Amino acid sequence: MKKLSALVAVMALSSVAHSEQPAKAGVSASDLTPMGAVKAGNASGEIPVWEGAAKAFVPGWQYGKFRGDYWKYKDDKKITTIDASNYEKYADKLSPGQLELFKQIKGYSMEIYPSRRTCDAPSIVKENTEKNASFAKMSSEGWYLAEAYLPGVPFPAPKTGAEVMTNGKYRYQGVGVEFPKTFTTVSPRKGTSEFIKVDAYMVSYTPWGVKSANQLSKLPPVEFYANFGYNAPPALAGMALNMTTRVNQPGSEVFYYFPGQRRVRRMPSYSYDSPQIGFENQYTMDEPTMFWGAMDRFEWKLVGKKELFIPYNSFGAYDFNAKFEDVAKKDYMNPSHRRYELQRVWVVEATVKSGMRHAAPKRTYYLDEDSWNYVMAEDYDSQGKMWKVRESYVIPVAELEGACHSPVLMQYNLADGRYVLDMHAIGTGVDIKWHSDDKDHRLKPNFYTSESLRSRSER
Repeated sequence: MKKLSALVAVMALSSVAHSEQPAKAGVSASDLTPMGAVKAGNASGEIPVWEGAAKAFVPGWQYGKFRGDYWKYKDDKKITTIDASNYEKYADKLSPGQLELFKQIKGYSMEIYPSRRTCDAPSIVKENTEKNASFAKMSSEGWYLAEAYLPGVPFPAPKTGAEVMTNGKYRYQGVGVEFPKTFTTVSPRKGTSEFIKVDAYMVSYTPWGVKSANQLSKLPPVEFYANFGYNAPPALAGMALNMTTRVNQPGSEVFYYFPGQRRVRRMPSYSYDSPQIGFENQYTMDEPTMFWGAMDRFEWKLVGKKELFIPYNSFGAYDFNAKFEDVAKKDYMNPSHRRYELQRVWVVEATVKSGMRHAAPKRTYYLDEDSWNYVMAEDYDSQGKMWKVRESYVIPVAELEGACHSPVLMQYNLADGRYVLDMHAIGTGVDIKWHSDDKDHRLKPNFYTSESLRSRSER
């Protein structure tokens, strides 16, 4: 009870200090969700009271069936469509990046639906989050997590931008996420019609996600592992990589297999803003899942909270049975596969540190209050002009007891007039799979060594 009281007290102070909305007096334990969000809706009633994911699904779903068919609110009626003709009417509920999409992309639109707050978490995640209110701490350097109980929200009442971003990095996503088949896609260059469509597979492993009261300082200092492999096009076929991102070290450890050389090479600088191989400089190493890797190159400023239309309960972005061509249009994702709702988000501004470099020296991130998923981001170029706009698509995940995750990413490059669509299963016929335990052989540290990559690739 003392830990919960500490959470309430810090949450009240954090709201007063940072929220762009007026803070409500008399915050009590019943006012907050187990993850630290404000349980109440907003004054207009457009944002409802949090209800949790226990009520989100109807019975009958099993892996291989489309998740959206079993969501309780699948029959919701669209409220309105925002497009170039009316976006100014909604400007106070749109991010600067969203406003630019309406201005610069012909035909771009957003379909607005009733807001549904169904993100939840397993009981151990809630228990660890409560403990973290008076336990978790950042390192003295200020850019990585030094201590917390995991899986759980390290800072349910964050006081700094770095703490908010850290919550996003350690949002509960199970122990592993598997993409048996995905098409990492880059839209055509202006004046052409040819997509880059990379047939790939991928698995990520977060060892701290095992359901227990895992104390970070007593675990191996690994934030996540990842394995990628490419089947097509011919220029990439057979390539594969293993990646390890450590809790307290800059950059990432990357081993890359090149079939033409029949060897594994270590890639010591393949991180941060390094362009990914095969995507015509459209996709850097730190852009997957909105933000991937170490936080050491930026200063992180907590702006506060806002009510914005964000991608939410967007099951259409996870429709593995849909035809790829019906979803991936020339300039944007088909709006019928994107659902937007009015929700509260944390806003964090990132500015590159003095003496450091990054292709995007200023960035803004938006995190869902209920689940701590990164939902939107904006990159600015060295002249201060908006360059890239990213969004991800939050859904509750049945395998994770209703915890929400948002791996599917859409990134618009406004300067080049192109987009990247990644971490999805659209058109593959095979769903994304979330693992809630570490029984799979790929959810072991030894799967991500250079030797393991070599032995698998040379078969």
